[in-house]
Amino acid sequence: MVVVVSSVSSIKALWETRIRKISQDREEEQSRRAPRDKASDRLGVGVWEDRALLARLRKKLQTEDGRLVLRLEQEEWRSLPPCAVHLAQAQELHMHRTGLQALPGFIHSFHSLLVIDLSRNAVAHIPKEIGKLSRLRELLLSYNRLSSVPEELGLCESLERLELAMNRDLSALPLQLKSLSRLQHLDLSMNDFSEFPECLLDLPALEWLDLGGNQLQTLPDDIYRMEKLHTLWLQRNELEKLPDGISCMASLDTLVLSKNKLRDIPSLMEGMTRLRFVNFRDNPLTLEVTLPPRTPRRTEKQEGDEEEEDEEEDDREMFGKEFMQLYIHESRKRAFAVLNVHCAYQPDEAPAQ
Repeated sequence: MVVVVSSVSSIKALWETRIRKISQDREEEQSRRAPRDKASDRLGVGVWEDRALLARLRKKLQTEDGRLVLRLEQEEWRSLPPCAVHLAQAQELHMHRTGLQALPGFIHSFHSLLVIDLSRNAVAHIPKEIGKLSRLRELLLSYNRLSSVPEELGLCESLERLELAMNRDLSALPLQLKSLSRLQHLDLSMNDFSEFPECLLDLPALEWLDLGGNQLQTLPDDIYRMEKLHTLWLQRNELEKLPDGISCMASLDTLVLSKNKLRDIPSLMEGMTRLRFVNFRDNPLTLEVTLPPRTPRRTEKQEGDEEEEDEEEDDREMFGKEFMQLYIHESRKRAFAVLNVHCAYQPDEAPAQ
């Protein structure tokens, strides 16, 4: 009887041990599977999120003037999701007021892009992959938070228009940008440039340049190397003098120099026959020159004629070319007067011994 009880107890203990072992094995397996299950769940959620984002983006892809345009405006897109690569056939990308913080590195996948317009966002970085967009013609990044431009941008051989206005911490451009042989339009206004970017002198196709609202103190003596430049905006800088070389800019027809610290106008500028518009307003020029009143063309004018005359007078004042010529003439006349006075008061030569 004692042997039977002992055998039953042993079998029971062995069974309980096996039950515990099975339970432990199950718990360990569940512990091992839990992270994988969670990852799988997350992956599943991520896939559905990507599909939803891609569907949302596809609705924004439209054909405009024969081009495929992806346009996102006044919606929150702090980043361009990776699923956007499925829309790489887009030829234009427009994102305005979306809060975008950076241009993604996979932007090079959009090999068909002709235009990138990310104006009025919070973009603080341009990836070096931008240089792989060999067909890109326009890059518009005004009103962002850029502090630098990658040298790889100089590889965008088709670029014709570049706008970087109002990036308050932008103060320099890489020398490699001189390779942009087709660049015609460049806006660098309202930034922090204290020196004229050297690369600009070697841009053979540049026609329009805005450097207004910076901290420029001087202009390069060889600024005449910008042979095709016809419009130059330099308002609201710290310029105290102009180099004589500016008079050799053969194509220049518009020059804006208002609100600087100019004390004089180079006399050589009188020979700039192609100059159509120039503005020296709000500069502390040494001489005070006032344009004479315009002589009326008619002795009797109708009311409509009077209004036209008033408009012409306003245009004349803003135009500034007539003022520039009169200033140079007056400056030369006063210089001759000073020279004559100096010669008149020179002592006679001492008699020979």
